[in-house]
Amino acid sequence: MSTPDPKDLPFNSPVVPEMVDGAKTIRFRCRKGIDCWNACCSNIDISLTPYDILRLKRRLGLASAQFLQQYAVPYELEKDGIAGIKLKPVAGGSACQFMKPEGCSVYEDRPTACRYYPVALLSMRKQDEYVDRDAYALVKEEHCLGHDEPRTLTIEDYRREQDVVEYDEQGRGWRQLVLKKKSSGPSVGKPSVKSRQLFFMTCYDIDTFRAFVDSGPFNELYDVPQAESQAMLGDTLESETALLQFGYRFLRQVLFGEETIALHQEAAEKRRAQSREKAQQAEREAAEQMAREEDFRDESFDD
Repeated sequence: MSTPDPKDLPFNSPVVPEMVDGAKTIRFRCRKGIDCWNACCSNIDISLTPYDILRLKRRLGLASAQFLQQYAVPYELEKDGIAGIKLKPVAGGSACQFMKPEGCSVYEDRPTACRYYPVALLSMRKQDEYVDRDAYALVKEEHCLGHDEPRTLTIEDYRREQDVVEYDEQGRGWRQLVLKKKSSGPSVGKPSVKSRQLFFMTCYDIDTFRAFVDSGPFNELYDVPQAESQAMLGDTLESETALLQFGYRFLRQVLFGEETIALHQEAAEKRRAQSREKAQQAEREAAEQMAREEDFRDESFDD
């Protein structure tokens, strides 16, 4: 497969990776005792998926807002667009907060990017296609000695070994949202502040999104079956995973008009009427402002 342009990659690396598919055989093993142990965790640039955040905040016994404040930092996935989340390093340094001498302290719930290393998942979608395509990039950095270990396996075998298949499946809806926004470009336009806030809450602050979905105003507008609502409003991993998947559907409906969540028709029409009234009021105010400016110019000319 071809070598990608570095600016198109979803991670920062001084090494241009080799593009490969899942059948590619790689030589790699990371193990305790290897001379480069913890080197990759000492200088991190780790993007988190919504499912990564869900697993980590549950592992640490934190509310999602607490996790975001203590362990995460937002960044722009695209200029003036929707936000991504990265793992925040230690104060004043570049090391992962979860790194310990013996290894990762959250290993069973480590992020997707950590599970994949030294492989990276690349999801791509052509503008005229409705599905994303997965490819992989193999990165070889000078500090990593795992590539010299006497063990070979395919990338697909490595994915299963690292328990990354479930993480990929749970992150697919989020990746599709990001890809759809990027590929739509100017046809969708710059997201409003409200839509960016909605995207951030839905994807990254699952506890606040749960309260939002359980609120009166949400249920007055959206007609969610009771069984589905009960299944995703609990405090188990299964419930929060279902809520996250529902959130992706909600965002596709709000941001792109892909209606898969039924509306209460009376409430929906009332909201549409309110939106029309707001738009008409904005037009009236704009016309009045233009008239005032025209009057001012006429008076200035007369003087």
